[in-house]
Order: sequence, then C-alpha cells, then structure tokens
Amino acid sequence: MNGPGDVLYLSYSDVEKIGMRMSEVIDAVESSFVEKGAGRAEVPPKPGIHTQPDAFIHAMPAYIPRMEAAGMKWVSGYPDNHKLGLPYITGVLVLNDVRTGVPVCIMDCMWVTAMRTAAASAVAAKYLANPDSAELGILGAGVQGRSNLEALSLVLPGLRKVKAYDIRPDTLEAYVSEARPKYPFEVTAASSPMEAVVGSDVIITAGPILKHPDPVIEPSWVKPGALGIPLDFDSYWKDEALQAADHFVTDDVEQLDYYRTVGYFAGTPAAEGDMGDVVAGRIGRRSRDERIICMNLGLAIEDVATAIVLYKRALASGLGRVLPL
Repeated sequence: MNGPGDVLYLSYSDVEKIGMRMSEVIDAVESSFVEKGAGRAEVPPKPGIHTQPDAFIHAMPAYIPRMEAAGMKWVSGYPDNHKLGLPYITGVLVLNDVRTGVPVCIMDCMWVTAMRTAAASAVAAKYLANPDSAELGILGAGVQGRSNLEALSLVLPGLRKVKAYDIRPDTLEAYVSEARPKYPFEVTAASSPMEAVVGSDVIITAGPILKHPDPVIEPSWVKPGALGIPLDFDSYWKDEALQAADHFVTDDVEQLDYYRTVGYFAGTPAAEGDMGDVVAGRIGRRSRDERIICMNLGLAIEDVATAIVLYKRALASGLGRVLPL
C-alpha cells in the first residue's frame, strides 16, 4: 500500500500482468459513458501541442465521482515513429487521490489507450450496430486494428467475416496470419479500402490522425444499415460519406467542436449528440437501414475508468514499484 507522498509506478509490463480482460475494459468504458450521460463526469476538451507535422501530444484530464477516479493522460501520437522502431502512441497516465489531489499512480498509457479505444468501439457497436451484423471491415492493421477486432468479437455474436486492409502489405500479412487461428470466423486481407468497406455491417478506420488527410471512403461504399466508427478523425472518410449518414454522433460534442476551432473537421456534419446520449437512450438506431457514424475521438473518462481498476488490482497484487514524490 502506498504511504503518504508515495506514488505507485506501473510499467507497460506491469499493466499487462494485471490481467484486466477486454470484457472488463468494455464494462468500465460503458460505465464511464453512463456517468457522462447522467451529467456526473467532468471531462474538458483535450488541449495539445504539436512538435511535428501530423503529430500530437495531448493532455487529457477527467474526473468520475462515482468511481472515485481522477487523473490525466499525457499521450503522444507520432505517425513516423515506426521508422525508428517506436510505437505510434506513447505516454503516461497519472491518477490522483480525489480527496487530496496528491498523485498516487503513474502508469504507462499504451495498453490503456489500445484497450479503452477498442472498448469504446465495442460500446458503440453494442448500441448502434444491427444486432445480426456479420461482416466487419477494418482499415488499419496496427495496434487498434488488433484491439478493435478483439473487442468487437465480444459484442457482435453474429460476426462471420472480417476484411482487413493496411497500406503496408507486410503489416497486413502479419495481422491476418495472427488473427486467423485466434477467432472462429473468417479473416481475410482486402486489396483496397473499397474492398474492406463494401458490404461491411461495421467499419472501423484506424489509421494515423492527419490534419489535412486525403480520404477515400465514398458514400456509395457504405451499405444501408452500416455503422462506421472512425478512430482516426476524418482521415479515411470523405466529407460526403460522413454527411450521407442518417445519424452522426461522437464520443464528446464539446471536444468535436473544439477541434473545429483548430482546423479539423471543416466538412464534417454537426453531431446529434454523444455516447453519453447513446447509452442513456436519447439517441439510437430507429431502423435496420439507417447508416450511422460514431466518430470516437478518444475521451479521458475512458482512460481513468480503466486506470482506476488497474491501480486497485496492482495494489492488491503487489505489482509495480513504489517511488517517493
């Protein structure tokens, strides 16, 4: 147990060893959206700095009173890191004692980011996809392509086929080879974004976030009844494809509006509401043929809701290293 003034440090390896299952992360993230939908969470838009083109370092604070979870993720995304053998996403997550404000835990944020982002996709699919969705298209076969496949396999019981695409053929080949023995459904490599999207009931796009993208997804590619979940802002989706949706929601309206003020989403439609509204039942699918876009930008309540569980389990199991502040 931490003493006064001590902070628990959890490395990536420590976080992994805790053994929190994807299903548990989904539950935590869904609970965070419930709190948001009820007006019981504090989550301001994330500010950022940008030291390289199309790179970001974001500060993501959040407080969820019912979970006694408060903290901030300091996370970066650098698209060219793969050339240096480094991950696209890196950073740390700090948890604070809600009574004193004292930092109690610092953990690597890569595992949390990968898992909670996929869990948010799963919650969106649970509420917004057609229940018998059978075909999944994934554009981007990196960390998010993997974690989203795991998460969606838990909430789409009728899933029969996955079509994956990546701009790097070797990455795509490794993804398909890894996924095929793990899942009871067909996993194939798509030769183009169009092949991955056309016919898919759920579409995940998980490329790098670009301020001035060259999107490819056309409105005609998206079938009636499909759910699109962009995780990379509008990097893959043409404005016309987003505007053609019957419903356009996001994980946080205030955050989407903030990004418009700094040059993103010029042609993106206004959001009807966010995932708090979705889980509260204020927004949802009204017919099988409605095309829905849920643009998940990444929300700090997802991080702290997951991190507080990891922290408590690390304390109970003696994982991590206690450091003086």
